[in-house]
Amino acid sequence: MSDSDRLVASFHRTRDGFLAARVGERAFLALPSKAGGFSVVSAHLIEKPRDEWRPPDFYIVGRRLIDEFAFRRYVEELTDHERELAMLDRREIRTQAATPWGTAQISWRYDNGVVCHSTAAHGGFQLYDERNMLMHPAYRNADGWYEEDSDWAKVAATWPHLFTDHERKCADETLRHCEPDAYELINGVVLHPGESHAKDARQFRIDHASDWVVVSAMVSQHRPGFVECVATLGGDRHGRERRFLMPSDEYDPGRHGFVIDEGRHEPYDGPSSFTK
Repeated sequence: MSDSDRLVASFHRTRDGFLAARVGERAFLALPSKAGGFSVVSAHLIEKPRDEWRPPDFYIVGRRLIDEFAFRRYVEELTDHERELAMLDRREIRTQAATPWGTAQISWRYDNGVVCHSTAAHGGFQLYDERNMLMHPAYRNADGWYEEDSDWAKVAATWPHLFTDHERKCADETLRHCEPDAYELINGVVLHPGESHAKDARQFRIDHASDWVVVSAMVSQHRPGFVECVATLGGDRHGRERRFLMPSDEYDPGRHGFVIDEGRHEPYDGPSSFTK
């Protein structure tokens, strides 16, 4: 039996009642979040009985999930990811390549002309010229470098067989949210509201171009129970500013910004909490 066949996820409750999981040497904990749901925290090689795992034993903070079922599904997905990784032909190589993020400390060859570099500060993919020319023009970076935050997803979408199911899923999500125009063009789809952060943000700016949108906010030190806000037309950070006061329990910046209701929110020109 191979190592990948032996890799399974096991779930248990800690003495404190937290749902936890173990996959090989990795440990996961579903930690209740103040914002609702659970935050996934993880660690490697916790040297104590599993029922004695406690939040301070974990030091990697991951995504937030809606419930314990989602936590179980997420851990199972990562387990499948680890199994698939063991089957891919990724080879660690020493290149000390000069990258846009510094000298490569470790590099992995995914395929001919597809190399992933890790530096002290950042990392990403390098596509050699012949490979880069095979990238769809809507995704192609002229210099052949694809940083690890979002550009990596262009590489995964172009050569999906070099990546795991989990990585392909993350790549699709990244491109939908960050590169909606190119994603729609390449996949022949139309992304609807809620399917792309970038597209939704663009529509928000169009819809509220003539509204005052908060660009900065602070709990007022001069009016207890209120938030002092700085707003500009359409949220343009280089535009003319106005200040407003609103009840603290009403202010919620949301995903794209808070829109001032001039009929309800009080213009303010008094002492400011933004200056000391």
